[in-house]
Amino acid sequence: MRDHRSAETALDWRARGFWQPDGPVPDATYAAAGHSLFDGAVTWPTLAVRRSAVAHNVATMAGFCARHGFGFAPHGKTTMAPALLTAQLAAGAWAITVATANQMLACRALGVPRVLLANQLLDPGPLRWLARELGRGFEAHFFVDSVAGVEAIGTALAGQPAGPPLRVLVELGFPGGRAGCRGVEQVVEVAEAVAATPGVRLDGVAGYEGGLPDAAAVSAYLRRLRSAATELARRGLVGPEVLVSAGGSAWFDLVTEELGGAWLTGHELRVVLRSGAYVTHDHGFYAEHTPFRRIPAEGRLAAALELWAQVTSTPEAGLAIVGMGKRDAPYDEGLPVPLLIRRRSGELHPAAGMTVSRLNDHHGYLVVPPGTDIRVGDLVCFGISHPCTAFDKWRAMPVVDDDHTIVDILRTYF
Repeated sequence: MRDHRSAETALDWRARGFWQPDGPVPDATYAAAGHSLFDGAVTWPTLAVRRSAVAHNVATMAGFCARHGFGFAPHGKTTMAPALLTAQLAAGAWAITVATANQMLACRALGVPRVLLANQLLDPGPLRWLARELGRGFEAHFFVDSVAGVEAIGTALAGQPAGPPLRVLVELGFPGGRAGCRGVEQVVEVAEAVAATPGVRLDGVAGYEGGLPDAAAVSAYLRRLRSAATELARRGLVGPEVLVSAGGSAWFDLVTEELGGAWLTGHELRVVLRSGAYVTHDHGFYAEHTPFRRIPAEGRLAAALELWAQVTSTPEAGLAIVGMGKRDAPYDEGLPVPLLIRRRSGELHPAAGMTVSRLNDHHGYLVVPPGTDIRVGDLVCFGISHPCTAFDKWRAMPVVDDDHTIVDILRTYF
């Protein structure tokens, strides 16, 4: 990948969480200074990324996919952080998954060689741009789930110079799900429309099981996805290599069970997982739902995000107000989880029994058990729930080692 840092001059007043009142400081200079997270170089709240946990998680998922013979296209929309995408590719990722045309554009600008757009692409401008970029060495796949969607692609390509075909996967969904054909018959109908459209090539099928309620429903859905691929192959609607993609961050163990092995006779099968939240994990939703709870022998993930906020008020017994709110922390899949209290002296104490009851824009309500000593000026370290809605709130984050020395700056591009 290209060096994204050339697009960033320095840390200055625009970088939330970094205290830079005296003028800009280049990222590399700042990172080389050996600042502690607590020496005044940052202000509160700050979302910090623990380097060792990220490295552990990247290696863990890369190893899981390698052991099961799966390709891996981690969902870049979780972080949109070039440094993390680079680490994932270096660990063997086959591609980076994205959710929007703009995210695909960002990956192309950053030098990501192959992208999987796990969504429909209908706008003529991005479709024509992609057709041009495929002729310049870029690789990409995207989803289709309707004849109307295929027709939109054909209309966008009409009159354009001939080049490599746009490569699509028919998406299979489920009733009440967010997108996708609702049955194998519709998958075939869309695949036949692709076959009749110049400049478009069908490479396989894809789906997302994350919205299903339980393991039985997930397994049944994955078997339908497998049946869809088998039916397309039987009808001669796919080529010698068939791509099948599924797998969020909650059920990838079942994906390997249901889609593993050489089950598509006469074709080279490539099954690709798209899990994304694993890279930083969390202390909430994914801590509860990660498949590694069911398959502990396969590994474990470590929470890498720490949201530090200051106690600004203790207005009544049992309540502390911290300077952290909806602008700073995800709250769609659970509120932040108090982990530690840090005194002004540097002493650390467990935040035992504390909970966050609600968030305003810039205030968090911390419920404090009787007898707990919490003081104005203390720092509280929170774990978060759902990293996908944490990263988009921060354009720059300190990366820290296990002693909370700042060792790098993580940039995001949403």
